[in-house]
Amino acid sequence: MHPDYEISADRSRLDLDAIHTYLSRSYWSPGIPRETVERAAAHSLCFGLYHRDAQVGFARVVTDRATFGYLADVYVLEAHRGQGLAKALVRSVLAHPDLQGLRRFLLATRDAHGLYRPFGFQPPAKPESLLEIRLDAPYGLASSPAAPK
Repeated sequence: MHPDYEISADRSRLDLDAIHTYLSRSYWSPGIPRETVERAAAHSLCFGLYHRDAQVGFARVVTDRATFGYLADVYVLEAHRGQGLAKALVRSVLAHPDLQGLRRFLLATRDAHGLYRPFGFQPPAKPESLLEIRLDAPYGLASSPAAPK
């Protein structure tokens, strides 16, 4: 990685305004409220990618730090892509001491399979064992799953 870039898990360095700006225009969380970004970051293990002192990338892991992790919200700003920074960010996430030996590490992506496969991510061995509750427009139109009866 170029010496002008740094990856840090120091929560105090996170630029929540920058993170919110990117995530609110991403395909996976359009319109996400800043308060939701703030709450998600507060309850996750977060990684910032910095160019000098400006935050230009982000990743977070929802985890119990013992058995399970879910990699989410990974991005590198467009102006900084093509330099291997996303790979460096994912490598840093997977090397973090609190994420070693997890039984299961998941992620969801529409278009970045090529980034994650070299790190060992693959389709679930038993996709029929995975279930989800999905809100298709959680930050826009009101929607909620049907309540069980």
